[in-house]
Amino acid sequence: MEAHLLEWLNLSVRWVHMITGVAWIGASFYFVWLENNLNRVNPKNGLAGDLWAIHGGGIYHLEKYKLAPPTMPDNLHWFKWEAYFTWLSGVALLCVVFYSNPTLYLLAPGSTLSGPEGVALGLGSLFIGWFIYSFLCDSALGKRPALLGAILFVLIIGAAYGFSKVFSGRGAYLHVGAIIGTIMVGNVFRIIMPAQRALVAAIAENRTPDPALPAKGLLRSRHNNYFTLPVLFIMISNHFPSTYGSQYNWLILAGIAVLAVLVRHYFNTRHDSHKFAWTLPVAAVGMICLAYVTGPAPMPSAPEVAKAPGVIEYQPLPETALGGGAKPAVEKPVQAPAQASNAGPAFDKVHSVIQERCTVCHSAKPTSPLFSAAPAGVMFDTPEQIRQNAARIQAQAVTSQIMPLGNITQMTQQERDLIGAWIVQGASTH
Repeated sequence: MEAHLLEWLNLSVRWVHMITGVAWIGASFYFVWLENNLNRVNPKNGLAGDLWAIHGGGIYHLEKYKLAPPTMPDNLHWFKWEAYFTWLSGVALLCVVFYSNPTLYLLAPGSTLSGPEGVALGLGSLFIGWFIYSFLCDSALGKRPALLGAILFVLIIGAAYGFSKVFSGRGAYLHVGAIIGTIMVGNVFRIIMPAQRALVAAIAENRTPDPALPAKGLLRSRHNNYFTLPVLFIMISNHFPSTYGSQYNWLILAGIAVLAVLVRHYFNTRHDSHKFAWTLPVAAVGMICLAYVTGPAPMPSAPEVAKAPGVIEYQPLPETALGGGAKPAVEKPVQAPAQASNAGPAFDKVHSVIQERCTVCHSAKPTSPLFSAAPAGVMFDTPEQIRQNAARIQAQAVTSQIMPLGNITQMTQQERDLIGAWIVQGASTH
């Protein structure tokens, strides 16, 4: 029952995070588009520009003031709660997915950190990231946006590299996303909203507003806009183990982030000209290149696996170990029987490995207390189920080695090679 409730808690928090995130990012996209497409030719007195638009069967006329109208309107719509609830639900999701059992999802197998240390590092990095970013923006670098952007990029990818050394691939990616999300919500809470409140207060007190604060808020809003596409990728990255599961996951993240920023820059500037249209084909080619370089390495041949000391005599894992780090099986190297050069490993050996290492979770009746049902509905109870999921097994247990989660069942490299060779030879169950 505990695993079932945890799954629904995960679903509920993730759904809230997605809904509020869509609202926040959608508003960011819209208002940057609006700012970029204002008609600034001969605007009315006091206006920065206006825009006519049609949507949903209606025609709209929007006007932007240089600073503020002479009097404050009765109804003024503020955009802040989308940002706040996205961040709060994101932190809640970190707690539910990663911090509730850090040795399983957060820490990399063999990490030198304890569970509490990993949680402290994860949470601490969010606030440290914001203060470093804010300091750099308020320094002389703030007046050199290209250099500032380059330095921020290096620091963020440096954080990704550091996380990859102690966190799981998913944990590393999601914490980079959390740092960026904290920077974005910090901009809203610490810069944009105070500037808007000062503007409203000046109008209410019949004072001339200070133009520096709205300008600073607009700049930070543009920063947030460029952060959005990398964050969106990180939000969906857990579905793609060839990215976060690679040993070069931080470099893959760097490449995708660069491509995302280039695409965002084109859409932010196309109102003025299409001189950055080249970013779209470059991004497409870049994704193709990333897909190529992240392809799986050649698997060892069947004879090589046969010669390896990979036949394991198993000592069953205690059920209580599955929730907090299992003890390894006792390995007793045994000479594998000779095989023909064109034959793959015998399926009975592969079946034994999968039953011992994988079906504690991926079964109609998981024995792991972490799951009440097989994750993603993937089960390996029968030979046919194993054969049908051979490509998935290769991607996640052999190539990226992100499974088993946290390697709680202690799958060995020899066992991964055995499974990989069986798949390469056709994944026969006979």
